Amino acid sequence: MRPGLWVRLAARFLQRSWRSTLVLGLMVFAATGALVFLSSLAVGTNDAMVRNSVGLLAGHVLCRDLPPGVRAADLTGRGIRGALVRREVAATLRSATRWSPVELVGVDPEAEKRFTALWRKTAAGRYLEGASHDLYLGQGLARQLAAGVGQSVEIVAADRSLLGRYTVCGIFRTGIPALDGSLAFVPLSAWPAADARRTAAVFLEDGAVAAAVAAALSRLPGSPRFEAWSDFMPDLKQLIDLNYVSMGIVMVLVFAVVSLGIACAFVIFILKNLREHGILKAMGVRPVESAALILAQVTGLTLAAAGTGAAVGAGVVLLVARTGIDLGALTSHNPYFAVSGIIYPRLTSYSLGVPPLLALVFGLLAAVWPVAMVVRQRAAEILRSL
Repeated sequence: MRPGLWVRLAARFLQRSWRSTLVLGLMVFAATGALVFLSSLAVGTNDAMVRNSVGLLAGHVLCRDLPPGVRAADLTGRGIRGALVRREVAATLRSATRWSPVELVGVDPEAEKRFTALWRKTAAGRYLEGASHDLYLGQGLARQLAAGVGQSVEIVAADRSLLGRYTVCGIFRTGIPALDGSLAFVPLSAWPAADARRTAAVFLEDGAVAAAVAAALSRLPGSPRFEAWSDFMPDLKQLIDLNYVSMGIVMVLVFAVVSLGIACAFVIFILKNLREHGILKAMGVRPVESAALILAQVTGLTLAAAGTGAAVGAGVVLLVARTGIDLGALTSHNPYFAVSGIIYPRLTSYSLGVPPLLALVFGLLAAVWPVAMVVRQRAAEILRSL
C-alpha cells in the first residue's frame, strides 16, 4: 500500500476513537507545554545568575594585568557594550584605632555607574564623586576598621609609607564576603599610588559569546590575557551546567512516565480495534505494515499534541518574559542574585526544541508494546478470539 493510504487509515483509527485520542493528546500536550516553560525558566535563571555576577563589578570579560599602551577606547569590537579600565594595588587601611589589609581599586565613578551595579548596593552614605578624596568601602571592611561615613581613614602602602588620607563617603553591602570584606574604591582622579597594576572589565551585549570576545581582545598589542566569566567564575559555570543536567533529567523522567501512560492507553486502544487489525491481516497486510500503521497513529498523535503544547508553552514564555518573575524574596541571601531577583524566561533551541523531540522519541518507544502485541498474533487467532 502507498504511504498516504497508511496515514489516512491511521487518522481514521484516531478519529474513530476520539475520546482516547483526546486523553492521550492532552497528556502529551500538557507535558510538552509545561517543560517548554520550565526549561525556558531554567535558561532565564542561568541568564539572571550570569547577569547578576558580572554586572555587579567584574564584567563578562576580565583582564587582570592590562599593558600600559592599551586604553579603554581600544577595548571595542563586535558584541562589546563598553569597557572600564581600573587601577589596583594591595594596601592597608588605618582608622583611628584599627587597621585592615585591602585591595584598593581606582575607578572612574561616572563610567562605573553606567556599566556596574555596585553603586546601587550602597548601605550608608553615597557613591564616589569625581574629584574628591572619597573612600567607598565594603560593610565588612568598615566593621573591621570601626569606621563610619564621614570618618577619616589613612591608606598605607606595602612599604608602610603613607599614601594619603581619605574620607569614607559611603559603605556598600553585597552579601558577598569576598567583596564586602576586602575591597575599597577611590576615584582615579585622586589615585594615591604610582606603582599599581591596570585592570580592565569588559561588558558585552546580550547574546555575545564571552569566550570569543576574550580571544579577540587577547590579540591586542602587548598580548594581554583576557578571561571570560566562565574562566574566573568556574563555580558559576558548574552551577549552570548542573542546572542543564538537572533539567534534562526532569524532562526524561516526565516523558518516561507519559510514555508509559501512552503505551498502556494504546494497548487498550489496540484491543478495542483488534478486530480491524485481524481483518487487515486476513486481507494480506504484512506484519511490518501493521507496525507501520500503529507507528503512524502514535507519531501523528504525538506530533500534533507536542507541537501544540510547544506553541502554547512558547506563548506563555513570551508573555511572562515581558515583566519577568520576581523571586527577590527567595534569593535575597543568594550571592548570584546580589543585584536583582527578577528572572526573565528565555526561549532557546534547547528550551523549545528538546521537549517536543523527547515527546516524539518516547512516543515511538511507547508504541513498541502495542506493535509487538499485534505483530505476534496471527489473523486466525485474532478473529477466533472475538
